[in-house]
Amino acid sequence: MTLTLDSIALPDLHQGAPLTVRKARLTDIEDIHELIGHWAARGQMLVRSRSLLAESIRDFHLVLAGEHGGLSGGLAGVCGLHLLAPDLAEIRGLAIHPAFQGKGLGRLLVSACEDEARAIDLPALFAWTYQQRFFEKCGFVRIEKTNLHPKVWSECQRCAFFENCNEIAMYRKLK
Repeated sequence: MTLTLDSIALPDLHQGAPLTVRKARLTDIEDIHELIGHWAARGQMLVRSRSLLAESIRDFHLVLAGEHGGLSGGLAGVCGLHLLAPDLAEIRGLAIHPAFQGKGLGRLLVSACEDEARAIDLPALFAWTYQQRFFEKCGFVRIEKTNLHPKVWSECQRCAFFENCNEIAMYRKLK
């Protein structure tokens, strides 16, 4: 199913729409690409190409809204856990469908990534964000960009905004 973010009518969580959290599959790439693209077009996150999504599909967790009251469901949110080093992973690609903003799905997805990180004994997470308050509510603290692991910078050099990055670095120790 392909989302049309400007016109899709997703069920309201308060009406009891069933939710499913699961790992992403290759068949989810188009929906993930469209959801991330929606927010990237508004300057809220970085765009991710379909090929990059395919390469990193195992990083992503999804929240899917099921059918309810005659309305079809779809992708409600996505978030990735990208391993950078034995001691650090990045929370990336966090995007929530506009119809589901403010309903706790972002926190649910970050928690799923944290659970996965703990399961592999990862000691810390970080995120680049424009949403500092959200990540603070999830237990992250703001850190200076210069304090980030060198591996982070090797990834950043590929970004179109490397020279003029205005994202905030957030960090969470898990151990």
